[in-house]
Amino acid sequence: MRVRWSAAARGAPAANARRGLCSPAVLPPSMPAGDVVIHDVLADEAARYVFHDGVVTGGLDQARDLDLWLSVEKGTLIVDRLPGCAAYPRQSGPSRLFTLKPGEIGRYQANFRFTVTTCACNPSWYYEDWLILIANGEMKTDGFVSRKPDHHVDHRVHLYGGSRRPSREHGK
Repeated sequence: MRVRWSAAARGAPAANARRGLCSPAVLPPSMPAGDVVIHDVLADEAARYVFHDGVVTGGLDQARDLDLWLSVEKGTLIVDRLPGCAAYPRQSGPSRLFTLKPGEIGRYQANFRFTVTTCACNPSWYYEDWLILIANGEMKTDGFVSRKPDHHVDHRVHLYGGSRRPSREHGK
């Protein structure tokens, strides 16, 4: 789940409009088979926060589109965060998010500030709030909604300056 907004939508009224949007979603009734199946849901300010979703399937490298590195060791799914193209917060190298035994669920939350172009001097920012839920194994359509994750990593920060949000990590 991703929620995206522009720099113009930074104030409290706009924040109220998107509050609660970044939450677990029900999976489509028929998910394709694959080593990795991604249900991508976007609520974009430019589309009045109407949910748009799609499903992509492939090998473990498919997760790179989410700036994640997945690997499997003896049935355990290892989930690492890769450096992405966010302007803020910057990440210098990979970091371990969690390892999932068969049947376990992991929740990763993060938020980012991106530039419209690669030029750092461009004042055209946009922001995204991410909620990534990962299961090691098949998942029922309501599995991410009805079940509490076994691991939770929260990397959300204060995106507009000021002090950082407190870091919370559970289930590690």
